[in-house]
Amino acid sequence: MILITGANGQLGTEMRHLLDERGIDYVAADVAEMDITDADKVDAFFAEVKPTIVYHCAAYTAVDAAEDEGKELNYAINVTGSENVAKAAAKYDAVLVYISTDYVFNGDKPVGQEWEVDDVAAPQTEYGRTKRLGEEAVEKYAPKFYTIRTAWVFGNYGKNFVFTMRNLAETRDTLGVVNDQHGRPTWTRTLAEFMTYLVDNGHDFGYYHLSNDASEDTTWYDFAKEILKDKDVTVNPVSSDQFPAKAKRPLNSTMSLTKAKATGFVIPTWQEALAAFDQQEVK
Repeated sequence: MILITGANGQLGTEMRHLLDERGIDYVAADVAEMDITDADKVDAFFAEVKPTIVYHCAAYTAVDAAEDEGKELNYAINVTGSENVAKAAAKYDAVLVYISTDYVFNGDKPVGQEWEVDDVAAPQTEYGRTKRLGEEAVEKYAPKFYTIRTAWVFGNYGKNFVFTMRNLAETRDTLGVVNDQHGRPTWTRTLAEFMTYLVDNGHDFGYYHLSNDASEDTTWYDFAKEILKDKDVTVNPVSSDQFPAKAKRPLNSTMSLTKAKATGFVIPTWQEALAAFDQQEVK
């Protein structure tokens, strides 16, 4: 049996739709069904479901709030929760797929270079720190694990940059978007498909990076220009200094896709993914 944690979140919802389309049975759990921060509740839920595959989509992702008012909840979900899920997955000999983030790196690698899966983690934020601790818990307690780091996630089932840009364009003639943070967008559909691909094809356990592909360096400004290319709005490049935030943003979060591509998984470009997302949204 397949278990999806965080089943009502952006990625968890995408995963449910993907498995529904494929006619695959699963058990969907969000906090109401299984509070991952409570070890006893996790163990009881696993005892009932006895999953063989766990897609661990539950996460605390409020990057700025994690620095102060959300600090305790951030730790409880991303560290304690992931440790509880990892231990339960091991107990029932389940394959665990854990989703992590580019924020585990310091983001300071020169633009044009990519983060490799074996690069040293050095998180600069509370969110990144807890996601790295979650990675370590998964590696320590779950022998059968895939940890997939991703970045700049967008999809049809939650708040994200695409919806934010389009909403702003409804009321403004001009938008300023940062042009000094580099990375690659990731469509939740591509990520969900990669998660199932690794499991279904029995690829080597361990760490992977997954975003959509790109033929050239990409910034949030480039992403916004593509999102709004059919809108009557001017998008201007600006410095990160104009958008101060509690949590430090990585200047370069571009991750190497070499290992993911070596599995045979075909990764669409982020422009192709955005176009497909638009078609999905219209339906």
